Amino acid sequence: MSLLMHEEVVVRRGSRSGIYVVVAIHSTVLGPSLGGLRLWRYEALGDAIADALRLSEAMTYKAAAAGLDQGGGKAVVCAPPNRELPRDTRRELMLDLGDIVDSLEGRYVTAEDVGTGTDDMAIIRERTDHVVGLPIDSGGSGDPSPITARGVESAIRASCWHRYGSGNLAGRRVTVIGLGHVGARLAERLASDGAVLGVSDVDPGKQALAERLGAAWLDPADAAIAECDVLAPCALGGAIDGGNVERLRCEIVCGAANNVLAERSLAYRLAEREILYAPDFIANAGGLISVYGELHSLGTERLHLLVDGIGEALRRVFEAGEARSVTPLEAARSLAEERLDAAREAHAVAPVAAD
Repeated sequence: MSLLMHEEVVVRRGSRSGIYVVVAIHSTVLGPSLGGLRLWRYEALGDAIADALRLSEAMTYKAAAAGLDQGGGKAVVCAPPNRELPRDTRRELMLDLGDIVDSLEGRYVTAEDVGTGTDDMAIIRERTDHVVGLPIDSGGSGDPSPITARGVESAIRASCWHRYGSGNLAGRRVTVIGLGHVGARLAERLASDGAVLGVSDVDPGKQALAERLGAAWLDPADAAIAECDVLAPCALGGAIDGGNVERLRCEIVCGAANNVLAERSLAYRLAEREILYAPDFIANAGGLISVYGELHSLGTERLHLLVDGIGEALRRVFEAGEARSVTPLEAARSLAEERLDAAREAHAVAPVAAD
């Protein structure tokens, strides 16, 4: 699939806030597109559009690989540079977003992402029903980051099983880059598992968490090349790029960030260096599964089964990659595309109802 194959892209300036909003619907083959709302300071509107296109495609693959009956989409907001949004303006922005989502008539369902939270979703809910990730007291699933962290932990265990023959994380050296909502919870889970942690964040205030967990604090500039068994990027994308891929000193890359690789071709270089890469759109699918559970009213038991199934999905990817002599990224995309192709064929041959 290509970035040029998106079903729909909406770029609109909010009537209340005056701020540009981008909504990209990549695919609705498996169901209405679902993906978070990212609030970020982009250099230009074109950068925001490119990000929405890239992220929405990843959501399609994420849903397909996780076995969800959901398509992929993403909303991106171009925040004003160099200043925080006043509370009133932020509310206006969320109302604008709600109107835009509602105009899509269910083809896109939004949720929280980087820069947004459950309170924002509650405001969007004032203008549209096509929103999930609502606060718990509003009948929603609340913050999805604990579920995402649980899924990444499952992915790390599966990666260690494939590389070392054991999913036991006790004594494993893990570097967590980014101690936001997901990264912090992942670090807490790994500490409970007995992992030897190194952590990093651009916010020096996060050192208090490192001390509480008994983790080594790493300089953000050097964290990606720290010597470890597992490198877990949990901040923004592009953690591995052409400038550091040759200097990595890990054996596994598995984290919560979207688009961990700055370029898809870097998957080949990781394979050449015998570094096992867990495709991010599988490893971090817990957040999507969380809001999918809210959207479809899944019970806790069913939700946890889906999240814990991330590890099994990765094992299938690793096995398929070895059997086909391709990278895990290629194998993961192929498995997702097979499901998407099957859905397209089913739609194409669906019988027409008689009058």
